[in-house]
Amino acid sequence: MNKIPVYFMPGLAASTSIFERIKLPESEFEMFFLEWEIPQEKESLQEYAKRIANKITHENPVLIGVSFGGILVQEMANFVNARKIIIISSVKSNLEFPRRMILAKNTKAYKLIPIGLVENIESLAKFSFGKKMNERLKLYDKFLSVRDKRYLDWAIEQVILWDRTVANQEVVHIHGDKDDVFPIKYIKDKCVIVNGGTHVMILNKYKWLNTNLPEIILNNKEIV
Repeated sequence: MNKIPVYFMPGLAASTSIFERIKLPESEFEMFFLEWEIPQEKESLQEYAKRIANKITHENPVLIGVSFGGILVQEMANFVNARKIIIISSVKSNLEFPRRMILAKNTKAYKLIPIGLVENIESLAKFSFGKKMNERLKLYDKFLSVRDKRYLDWAIEQVILWDRTVANQEVVHIHGDKDDVFPIKYIKDKCVIVNGGTHVMILNKYKWLNTNLPEIILNNKEIV
């Protein structure tokens, strides 16, 4: 029996270690992990997606992306004949952005973020994850691995300016009802809701994911 190749893309600036607790049955699945690379000068999201898609060496893979990684795998699907696209703690179009992100786009306020300070993990945590960051600082210090200013400037701009307005109905969307980056109230189309799931539920709801991901991959099972 051929195993199903499953490729994972982490969230903005995160390392693949965010997936360290995710386990799929080895008899059916083979797991692969994609890393963020430094963008080339003036590289578009589509160009970047094509470059990362070239790292995939299997036919008909499953693509799983978290947060900004979820946005990226949706763009990668233009260059990969994916068996299934699954996004976690992410959005299917810019219509699901919270108001603060729309305001940041309209006012270009995102250009004022002091990215040069992200060597200080606290600065990035405050920007990305809101007020509840004190208990998470050690977590982020471990899992946020890409602190290159050019990457961070580029990545934040690509999120804010993402131009997809029509959701791909084939995308399977898994989302926590306590997500404070992409609040559930703005998620317009159907998604699989994880009770108590926050924006970092890839870390602390791994048991739910390990239980349900195999069925979601194989059957697009409706989980309630």
